[in-house]
Amino acid sequence: MRPADYRSGRPAPTDSSFELFAWFFMRVSGVLLLLLALGHLSIMHLINSINTVDYAFVAGRWTGRMGLFWRSYDGLMLFLALLHGLNGLRTILDDYLRPGGVRTFWMSVMYTFGAILLFLGFLTIITFTPQ
Repeated sequence: MRPADYRSGRPAPTDSSFELFAWFFMRVSGVLLLLLALGHLSIMHLINSINTVDYAFVAGRWTGRMGLFWRSYDGLMLFLALLHGLNGLRTILDDYLRPGGVRTFWMSVMYTFGAILLFLGFLTIITFTPQ
């Protein structure tokens, strides 16, 4: 048997439509997150001085005339990063835990914690009002 070529990457799953969707999501969200993170890095650390990035800077971005754009940008980055990370963790748990009670417990903890973080993140973005 010949070893698989390491450059070919992980093949697309063929056993379930959910796994195929999760596989595809990881690739698309990874590319989008790269672009969003590079934009965030450029705006927060290259275009603006670290001395100007503070609470007032973020409050001004989120409430200014482009506030809806910046809230959407940050919300999309939050959503994609959290789901991308949870999907990766789900894959790791699937690989290392046998089906049964322990796996179900840790998957439940992961999904519950992820839902709480997503809710709190979007609650902050949607209801933010500067003091």
